[in-house]
Amino acid sequence: MPAGRISMADNEFPLVQFMRDGFDPVGELGRIRAEHPVFPMEIPGGQTVYLVTRWEDVRGVLGDHERFSNDFAGVIGLGSNQEDPGGLGFRDPPEHTRLRRFLTPEFTVRRLRRLEPRIETMVEEALDRIEAKGAGSMPVDLVEEFALPIPSLVVCELLGVPYDERADFVKLSKDRFDFTAGPEASLQAINDAMTYLTDLVARERQEPGEGLLGQLLRDHGDELDDRTLASMADGLLTGGHDTSTSMLALGTLWLLRNPEQAAKVREVDGYINDVVEELLRYMTVVQVAFPRFARDDMELHGVPIKKGEMVLCSLTGANRDPSLGDDMDVVRPGRDIAGSHMAFGHGIHRCIGAPLAQMEMRIAFPALLRRFPGLRVAGEVPFRELAIVYGVKELPVAW
Repeated sequence: MPAGRISMADNEFPLVQFMRDGFDPVGELGRIRAEHPVFPMEIPGGQTVYLVTRWEDVRGVLGDHERFSNDFAGVIGLGSNQEDPGGLGFRDPPEHTRLRRFLTPEFTVRRLRRLEPRIETMVEEALDRIEAKGAGSMPVDLVEEFALPIPSLVVCELLGVPYDERADFVKLSKDRFDFTAGPEASLQAINDAMTYLTDLVARERQEPGEGLLGQLLRDHGDELDDRTLASMADGLLTGGHDTSTSMLALGTLWLLRNPEQAAKVREVDGYINDVVEELLRYMTVVQVAFPRFARDDMELHGVPIKKGEMVLCSLTGANRDPSLGDDMDVVRPGRDIAGSHMAFGHGIHRCIGAPLAQMEMRIAFPALLRRFPGLRVAGEVPFRELAIVYGVKELPVAW
């Protein structure tokens, strides 16, 4: 085996990009970043994947769609009877450009401001439900009661899911990310969600509502078929649900472990903006970007990469890169590099819903801490293992 190429049989290095030690990346990821800017990993089947971990290199790969493709289906050669993974993250220009231009106007800060009062209401209603459980001896799971329902309901509001169907839709959203029942149950929930969304699009086409789906059908109905629009909606659900849930839970846990910061969030107007940006960088819940594939033979840092081979960009490694500044393993709200973090990716595939996710956190964290100033962790907090989207399984709290 060539020098520097490590197989799964030798150790766990090929999984290091999915591993954490609490809030932090495992130490081996830092060693790889320092010693192997482009790290070849042999995975089962004998294929080689190249792990990129430094901020400058990750930014370079993600920003270069001329040399790196996102077309997963095209590269692996899906047959006509196989399911295309769909979504903007697996599309190249010009198709990616065509689809994204439909969505971009709906995710401007100005357009999203119309959702702000509804998000505030959803947060307050979630806090009401938590408060109704009482401050007794039994802990409340903040993932179940706060971090999960808020993003689900926000996606419902965004898409225009009818009120009387939202409880079922929230359950579909939750079940697709619940792997405790096995992968078959998760896949079934994904299929059920696509079936529901395709039906919803068909109904919206007949009578467009006020949500995003209705707006897209009014403006571009002749350019989008039902399946494509349902797939775009499913991509928004996938991208905006589990990631926001993880950030709300992890961010709350960090604030409860740092009470002086929690107090500033409660008491200082506007301070939450700096906290959110720094927590996004520090947590980097999406640990790796969508895979990229080399369009031609090339070299990165002297490492040869063949056409069609996969490059994985570690967003966790990039956002903790010491080249960005001092003490990158510490949360420092107000860092002048906060706007350069890659928690939402980079380039043409940067998360289109980033402003919405930031709005949710800016509203939810202060509201939670003000409603329950005595909130505390009330038990062991189990973290996910080997997760693409990092987070906690539950967050027991009392007050």
